[in-house]
Amino acid sequence: MKDKLETGGWRLEERQAEGRSSSLLRDSFGRVIDYLRISVTDRCNLRCVYCMPLAKKDLPERPETLTAAEIEEVVRAATSIGFRKFRLTGGEPTLRADIVDVVRRVASVAGAEDVAMTTNAVRLVDLAKPLADAGLRRVNVHLDTLSATTLPRVMRLGTKDAIWAGVLAAEAAGLAPIKMNVVPVKGLNDADVVDLARLTIERAWHVRFVELMPLGSGDEARTSIERFVSNVETRRRIEEALGPLAPAPSRNASDESENFRLPGAAGVVGFISPVSKPYCGNCNRMRLTADGRFHLCLLHDD
Repeated sequence: MKDKLETGGWRLEERQAEGRSSSLLRDSFGRVIDYLRISVTDRCNLRCVYCMPLAKKDLPERPETLTAAEIEEVVRAATSIGFRKFRLTGGEPTLRADIVDVVRRVASVAGAEDVAMTTNAVRLVDLAKPLADAGLRRVNVHLDTLSATTLPRVMRLGTKDAIWAGVLAAEAAGLAPIKMNVVPVKGLNDADVVDLARLTIERAWHVRFVELMPLGSGDEARTSIERFVSNVETRRRIEEALGPLAPAPSRNASDESENFRLPGAAGVVGFISPVSKPYCGNCNRMRLTADGRFHLCLLHDD
């Protein structure tokens, strides 16, 4: 039995097979939309050069920011129409005083099969274990360089030691596999990609190089354009130093990362290329802003 509800180019399919029913939300291109990225705060404790002005004050949480109960309500509604994967983002999500409660509420919803978080890891030394106990399964950690001297030039208020300690705490708490997101910036950390890729030889981590996207305004927007590094160049640097990368295809057709392995490596080197090699055709995501607005893409406001 299959019933269809079509509204504004979206189609909700109800299927019943072997005594079980499930919902699939398809868009007008036939993509199954089942992944919701939830921004739980606009605040951040870092000021990366391509994202946020150094002078911007870290203000208190805005009153219109969704509460933990409201986020849970959205997740319940989302799972009822087929969403299965949820990622908590920001800003920096660990800045929320109630982030453990947020995770617990989301993870408790029937149908929320995968609950993950994107973080800069600075606060994970204290929070990794409580978050894992609350139901968090994985973390993606933002780290642009392993150089203690270069990192403040890119991530500015961050330190390599603080982020690294958070990564190790996440691994110890079982938030695996660790996925590390790196944004190469020309003239700042683009030469450091080799050291980051080398981590995957001994560690079963995913180190993914993310092309700089044209976001923000003022100096941040100018940085995005003038200091853009294509993943073609990043891959060339890595292979010249560490050897050929062999394809390591993802089992998830909607994975935005093109994955490879270095010779004999335990982990994965990935390339996320929204500028040079867009993956819009396979995108299965929607985004919820901290104040409760839905978007299909970071690059569109509609």
